[in-house]
Amino acid sequence: MSRSNRRFARQIDRIESRFPRLGRLLGTLTAPGRLWLRLPAALLLIAGGFLGFLPILGFWMLPLGLILLAVDLPLLRPGVGALIVRGRAARRRWRQD
Repeated sequence: MSRSNRRFARQIDRIESRFPRLGRLLGTLTAPGRLWLRLPAALLLIAGGFLGFLPILGFWMLPLGLILLAVDLPLLRPGVGALIVRGRAARRRWRQD
């Protein structure tokens, strides 16, 4: 397993442990053999993320959709893993101010 794949898997594990509800959902969607469920969910989340200015939808949907897509597309894993790390660091800095 490459370094970027390990980083991606580590970030998924952190999300699952930090946010239990989201973790259960991610665990269900990232289970092997769930491509039929994961791909449409990822595409809908990404589309909803682009419509984040609407009241019910949010920009939070875009990263979640990218995470689900990266499970099946190895080329996305390094970028998505780095995006998760940067997002966590930015959130930490924002909460300190």
